[in-house]
Amino acid sequence: MNVCIIGEGLTSLALAKNLINKKINVHIYYKNKIQKKISSRTIGISKNNLEFFKKEILEITKMNYWKIKKIEIYSQKIKNENILNFNNEKDDLFYMVKNERLYELLKKEVLKSKFIKRIVINKKLNEKNLNKKDYDLIINSDPNNFIAKKYFTKKIEKNYFNVAYTAIFKHKKIENNTAVQVFTEFGPVAFLPISKNETSVVCSLDTKSKKFSNSEIIELINKNNPKYVIKNIFDINSFNLSSSVLRKYYQKNILAFGDLLHRIHPLAGQGFNMTIRDIKIFSEIIQNKIDLGLQLDSTILKDFENQARNKNFMFSNGIDFIYEFFNLEKKLKIRNFTKILKAVGKNNNFNNLLIKIADRGINL
Repeated sequence: MNVCIIGEGLTSLALAKNLINKKINVHIYYKNKIQKKISSRTIGISKNNLEFFKKEILEITKMNYWKIKKIEIYSQKIKNENILNFNNEKDDLFYMVKNERLYELLKKEVLKSKFIKRIVINKKLNEKNLNKKDYDLIINSDPNNFIAKKYFTKKIEKNYFNVAYTAIFKHKKIENNTAVQVFTEFGPVAFLPISKNETSVVCSLDTKSKKFSNSEIIELINKNNPKYVIKNIFDINSFNLSSSVLRKYYQKNILAFGDLLHRIHPLAGQGFNMTIRDIKIFSEIIQNKIDLGLQLDSTILKDFENQARNKNFMFSNGIDFIYEFFNLEKKLKIRNFTKILKAVGKNNNFNNLLIKIADRGINL
């Protein structure tokens, strides 16, 4: 089987590594230009997804991820009082990984494989030329190229008019295994540990009526700092926030993947987790066909859409509901609204259900 993957981001490399592990030939088309590295970008990976990643994609060592054992959620509305807690006495909740580090590990391993060929994208690249290569499958993870614009334009989209500001700060060494999210008047501020003396922060802020300077971001971090003796804050970056869910996953032998399939608000840190679950579904479909001795062809794409689309749609809407719920909480001047949420959060069954969904996704 010969597969073409367009794009060389984290998603493309993870998918390529999974396929070459099955001895499938993969051609990666990439843009020959220096990409800006954002060292403050971090990703959360659920326990279930990390187990799959280590088994079916790349065995990453403990030194490359940081365990989170508890999540605490606060609201400025009631004097920064704790309103929700999530923890599992038996297991870690999820793991934090530096985006840049995981990318470099994947790229290094992918380039070692005899099943990989990298091809620079040039002006002559088009669908006709790709078809001449007789690829069994073409997988596109680039939302802005000619394939996306021709075949994958029907989406459910939403502009949050939010900007995510990311940064990393160094601090005095502590046992740093609790993630904290504070809902402020401007939006949620998340503190995500990545070592004993380093923590990443994501501020998802409403920018409809106010723009934020770097100094204001630093002030917001310091104001909502839950416990850290901060030494310095660095690598502040920003990007606009929106959500997108693709209606149709494939056309002919071309499959959309990654951010082209779905893009969600980072509020719950589930974006890359959704992608890993997609890789898991895709991988299992291919492996089942290999085990049965069946031909690997474009029927895989139909099977993938049938298994993944409804789950992704429901999960994306669930994340959007959480955003709108806390956005309403921010706008309302009623303190009892937050107190009701705090009371609901004391229900162990409710907490365990949310932990399970965050870990494994939605099972239909």
